[in-house]
Amino acid sequence: MLTRFSPPTTTAHDSRKRSSVLSVRSLRTLTVPAIAVALLAGCQSASKSASVDPADAKPARISVTPGSDSAAIAPDAPVKVTASHGTLTKVRIAPDGAGSQAVTVTGALSHSKTSWRSNRTMTPGTTYTVEATATNAAGKTAVQHSTFRTRSAQQVNGVTVTPSKSATVGVGQPVSLAFDHPVTDKAAVERSLSISTSPKVEGSWGWVKDPLTGIERVDWRPKTYWHKGTKVTLRARLSGVNTGDSRYLRRDVSTTFTIGTPRISKVDIKNHTMTVYEDGQKQKTIPISAGQPSYPTWNGTMVVLDKAPMVNMTSESVGIADPYNKDVPWAVHLTTSGTYAHAAPWNEGLGYFGQTNQSHGCVGMSLADGKWFYNRATRGDIVEISGSTRATVSTGNGFGDWNVSYPSWQKLSALR
Repeated sequence: MLTRFSPPTTTAHDSRKRSSVLSVRSLRTLTVPAIAVALLAGCQSASKSASVDPADAKPARISVTPGSDSAAIAPDAPVKVTASHGTLTKVRIAPDGAGSQAVTVTGALSHSKTSWRSNRTMTPGTTYTVEATATNAAGKTAVQHSTFRTRSAQQVNGVTVTPSKSATVGVGQPVSLAFDHPVTDKAAVERSLSISTSPKVEGSWGWVKDPLTGIERVDWRPKTYWHKGTKVTLRARLSGVNTGDSRYLRRDVSTTFTIGTPRISKVDIKNHTMTVYEDGQKQKTIPISAGQPSYPTWNGTMVVLDKAPMVNMTSESVGIADPYNKDVPWAVHLTTSGTYAHAAPWNEGLGYFGQTNQSHGCVGMSLADGKWFYNRATRGDIVEISGSTRATVSTGNGFGDWNVSYPSWQKLSALR
C-alpha cells in the first residue's frame, strides 16, 4: 500500500502538513508488522532456549546410601539412591555372586524420579551390588556401581508353611506360618505377607499360639469356608525380617494350593452319630462313640491336620491317668492335643457305637466305617462337633481358627 501512494499537488505549506500526516500514518502502518516480527523473533528465541546445548548441561550425578565404604548394615535398613542434575532410569540391587540364594532388593522411584528407596528387607550376611543409571537434561547417561554388605544374623528364626505347594485341600484349611521361636514384632512379619486368590476372597490374618506346644502361628482364613476350585497363593517376603530382639528370618517362602471337594462332617455327641456331607449332599451317617464323661470330646469346629493308616496312641502322650497303649487304625488327626476320628475295632460287639460315649476323647467308629471315612478325609476338611460337656477347642489347638467369629478373628491381626 505504501508503494502505491501518490499524494496530490499541494502548496509548500500543505506539502509540509501532508508530509507530517503521512509520517504519522506511515508509522502507524509499520507498527503492526514490526510488532509481529518482534513476537516472531521472541518465539524463535524462546524455542532456542528450551533445548539444552549438551556442552551446557551439567552431568547427572548419582549417590548411593549405604556407600561402598560403609560398615555392614542391618538387613532391615533402607537403601537409598538419589540423582542430581538428572533423573534415575534404572536401579538394580542384587546379591553378589552367581547362584546366590539371597533375595534381590526391590524399591520404588519418587514422583520426580530423582530418588529411589528400597521397600523390602535383605538377606543377612550378604554382599549386594548396586547398579544405577541416570540421564541429564541433554540425554547423556551416567552409571554408578557400588557394593555394600548386610550384617550377619546372630540369632535366626525359622518358619514352616502350610499347606504345601500344589496341594489340594479342604474348605477349612487356613494359610499358616508356624515359627520356631516367639515373634515379638508381629507387625513387621505381617507387613511382609500377601495373599492372592482367584476368585477374590475376603479374609484376614490372625495370630494364635498352640496351648500344648507353645508354637506361635499366623494364619490367614477367609470370612467363610472356601469355595471349591479357589486358587490361593501366599508370598512371604521374610528374608531379613527382624521377628524381635534381632532374631532374623533368612528366607522368603511361598505356596500355591487349590480348594477341593467341600467335605463337612457333623458329629452329634448326644445322638452318637457323625454325618458326612460332600458338596452339600449327605453321603453317610456313621454310628460313633465319643469321649466318656471323665474324658469328654472337645466341642467346636476342627480341621483335618493329617491322617495315617496306623498311629500308636498312649495315655502318657495326652496326660490321661487311665492307662492305655494301642495301635489305632485309620486315624484322622483333628487337634494337636490328641483328638482323632478313628476306627476302634476293640469296641466292636460291645454295643458302644451309636449308643454310648466310651472313648478317651476321640471319635471312635467301627473298622469298616473308620476306613471309609479315612479314605475320603483330606487335609483341610471340616469336622464340626456339638453336644459335648467340654469347652470349645481353642484357636491354636490344631486349626481351631473357625471357633471365633470373623470380626473377632480380624482383631487377632497385628495390623488392626
